[in-house]
Amino acid sequence: MAEAPGTLEGWYALHDFRSVDWTALRGVVEHEIAIATEAESFLRSAESPADSAPGVTAAYRILGHKADFLFLHLRPTLEQLSSLEVQLSATRLAGYCSRPYSYLSVVELSLYEASSRGGTEDEAALLEQPFVRRRLFPEIPSDKPYLSFYPMNKRRGESVNWYMADMEERRRMMRDHGAIGRQYTDKIQQMITGSIGLDDWEWGVTLFASDPLAFKKLVTAMRFDEVSAKYAEFGPFYTGYRITAQSLGDLIRS
Repeated sequence: MAEAPGTLEGWYALHDFRSVDWTALRGVVEHEIAIATEAESFLRSAESPADSAPGVTAAYRILGHKADFLFLHLRPTLEQLSSLEVQLSATRLAGYCSRPYSYLSVVELSLYEASSRGGTEDEAALLEQPFVRRRLFPEIPSDKPYLSFYPMNKRRGESVNWYMADMEERRRMMRDHGAIGRQYTDKIQQMITGSIGLDDWEWGVTLFASDPLAFKKLVTAMRFDEVSAKYAEFGPFYTGYRITAQSLGDLIRS
């Protein structure tokens, strides 16, 4: 039997996508100010948890037909994510929205990478390493306002099966795969979240950049890597830019 790799976990993540029925919303002009104010209040509250509780939230304007907004929440527990989900659904804005997609996962760092960079396989020691804590409990970068999110699987079909490959072979491939990503460290911050047993795909990849063309460059380079070329299956891509509470309200009122 192939050996399962160890992982370290951090905050739980909810990618909550919403699509707005703009025609219906524009039909209630007398309520637009109240709807916008309430939405702004929700986002400000989510971005600044009470009593400096751990966790972060950011909102993004998504381009294209797949969604209008993404509310990205990172919190220590599923119950806290659920509370944010319910709070947003209770706003008047949500009454004019559908939910085309959502993704539940947990921030993950594989021991493939953590042990190679930390020089140890002791999980307690690794959790004290600054780079490990930055990966497991990430800040959402304000200086990288563009976001690209996609879910992915590793193939387990008849011709190739990632889960039956030898551990050392997987370790080698992931080391080579990671070397490509490190070439873009100054351009892209990535957040890898694991969702096996939590959602339909196996991982979620969230990329942040100051230039959206960096997404195209990185993903293209990754496609030619052995891990992606042989084993990766990609879900839909969602791309957008970060918005503030004020700009969320302005979009509703415009």
